[in-house]
Amino acid sequence: MNKKWQIYDLDEEKILSLQNKYGLNKLLATILVNRNITKQEEIELFLNPKRSDFYDPFLIKDMEIAVERILKAVKQNENITIYGDYDVDGITSITVLKSFLKDIGIEVSTYIPNRLEEGYGLNKEAVKKIYEDGCKLMITVDCGISSIEEIKYANSLGMETIITDHHEPAEELPKALAVIDNKRKDSKYPFRELAGVGVVFKLIQAIGIKLKLKEESYLKYLDIVCIGTISDIVPLIDENRVIAKLGLMLVQQTKNIGLKSIINTSGYKKVDSNTISFGVAPRINACGRMGKAEEALKLLLSENIIQVNNLTQKLNEYNKTRQEKEREIFENVLQQIKKDKLDSKKAIIVSGENWHHGVIGIVSSKITEMYFKPSILLSFEENGIGKGSGRSIQGFDLHEALTNCGQTIKKFGGHSMAIGITLEKDKFQEFKDKFEKIATDEHIDEIVPIINIDAKINLNEVNKEMVESLKQLEPFGEANKMPIFLFKNLKIDSIRALSEGKHLKLTLKDNNNIINAIGFNIGYLANEYRIGDKIDVVGVLEINTFNGMDNLQINIKDIMKSI
Repeated sequence: MNKKWQIYDLDEEKILSLQNKYGLNKLLATILVNRNITKQEEIELFLNPKRSDFYDPFLIKDMEIAVERILKAVKQNENITIYGDYDVDGITSITVLKSFLKDIGIEVSTYIPNRLEEGYGLNKEAVKKIYEDGCKLMITVDCGISSIEEIKYANSLGMETIITDHHEPAEELPKALAVIDNKRKDSKYPFRELAGVGVVFKLIQAIGIKLKLKEESYLKYLDIVCIGTISDIVPLIDENRVIAKLGLMLVQQTKNIGLKSIINTSGYKKVDSNTISFGVAPRINACGRMGKAEEALKLLLSENIIQVNNLTQKLNEYNKTRQEKEREIFENVLQQIKKDKLDSKKAIIVSGENWHHGVIGIVSSKITEMYFKPSILLSFEENGIGKGSGRSIQGFDLHEALTNCGQTIKKFGGHSMAIGITLEKDKFQEFKDKFEKIATDEHIDEIVPIINIDAKINLNEVNKEMVESLKQLEPFGEANKMPIFLFKNLKIDSIRALSEGKHLKLTLKDNNNIINAIGFNIGYLANEYRIGDKIDVVGVLEINTFNGMDNLQINIKDIMKSI
């Protein structure tokens, strides 16, 4: 697939100014300029955030009301229930709030809806059960902002609710006692992109301030807050940057034995954003996907090493089961794409029977990434109702497209890049035709994936110290991607495919300088290039440690023959 290489226009004057003023090397200064981080306070916040960089939590709408009501509940020993989501953001949110409230003297109950039976968010049956268990105050975390009817029902029962959420609200807010969400239209808080667990952190920070507790009373939970923040793919800038950077330092020495156990069994040797995103998050998420979210919560709350070891083993097993089911569905989808020549369509829409609802979204993401087309996967049950997930590409609003599909859909929700959908089987073909026409009218085939390149550099400029300096930009994630560089006119010194043709391994040469390169999932290119070919490469610079030896390496994102 052709990709557009787009290199930043370098502002040499600004780059030189940053180098001289802050003692940065040219590459680091270049990347900061590309990210538009050029003022002293911005640079300090980005490279060296401090605990004093957190905003005042009482700037958040309804925070004062929420804090006063929670402290009243603590004083009167009322029955409190935390209602959370089943993903990493939700699980970490419950963990942080429950643990902090325990610290200040009250044990609270928790409720997580079963993904496979109840779906996302509040439901009236759950609200009724929570009320019947004697709950006086329900606190939602990472959900609730769209639960207008459910909150109305809770009010009718005489149960008060505090909503903490980070999703976009509708025009009407739920009639809860307090609605804490920085995406409210009347919000004046300086930052609106906190994860659900970030909002919970602001709540415990506010309670800590109100009670005049030491900062450590809430800062000690930044390891767990960091896990939820990085996992939820929110922009790692501003206050999220402070959470992620300070939180990762705590993760490296975490006292949470459940978290430590997950990291130890994940296979990652160092703790960074990659460890969180690909080692920790999938294991916690696997519990929710398999309908076992309570197990992940127990693990993060447990103080018993025997229980922790047992639960960690369960999480690893759930993750393996998730991977197996994901692989089965993925292979099934690929077969359908090949059989029906769906790769020639503007969008890929596929259905199956009794596919596991918990993993359809992951497979849809893989299909979209593989073909660079919007994809929607649906699983039909015996009753003829299909439920599924969809993913999109930058430049095509999936949510808007579904809005224009009219009566072919029973219901849907989500945003421009990801949706959940329900429709009836006898409407499936009509829906496919309608969606394909929308994608065609939008000229979706003209959208080209763009690789944003930070700088062109030569091999003779690359050294270990320079690559090590890039670690100051971590943690990487949404809105702070790993820097990508362009290398031109490199000669292929060796080339081969690895892992049964899946990956590409090369050594590349420029005069007397030589470097290793790895290209994941592009092993097929081993047949298109030969030793001696001159190529241009875009990729990430990294240090690969093998057998105790450190070697510089390019992690290839794209490749083409030199002109």
